[in-house]
Amino acid sequence: MTDNITSTELKKIMPLLARHEGVWEGVYRYYDAEGNKTDEHVSRLLCRFPETGPAYHQTNYYRWADGRSEVRDFPANIVNGRIAWDNELIVGWASDVPLDDFKRTTMLNWTRTGEPDLYLYEMIQLSDDGQSRSRTWQWFKKDRLFQRTLIDEKFISADWKSYDGKTF
Repeated sequence: MTDNITSTELKKIMPLLARHEGVWEGVYRYYDAEGNKTDEHVSRLLCRFPETGPAYHQTNYYRWADGRSEVRDFPANIVNGRIAWDNELIVGWASDVPLDDFKRTTMLNWTRTGEPDLYLYEMIQLSDDGQSRSRTWQWFKKDRLFQRTLIDEKFISADWKSYDGKTF
């Protein structure tokens, strides 16, 4: 069931996620199951709680050393009290972890659209001061780990509106 809530209401039911609002820059590093690095690129993420439209909207900008770049856009619905995606790339959810007494952990799960045997779990750890976060993705294909992604990010600005629509 889709919850028809505003971004202000979402911030109240997911206060940890609300602390991620703004602009983040960092590095994604991909490793195969044996621990060999297979890819690396820099990133800028805009995490928004817009006043109109979806209650949560994230845009990811990626850039590789060889000049390649990519932009991925993730507007989200709220379903049963958590963020939910269902788009051309992924189907999945995100939620604060209530068992974390320190209020630092957000979990995500998603499946690639059109690839039901490929899924991922992500854990995001936000620092107490809100200035850095570490993310770990564990990728599974046919229930077997085949890849991990480690992401280290720094908080750049709370003013995501000034970055909206700009290139990275």
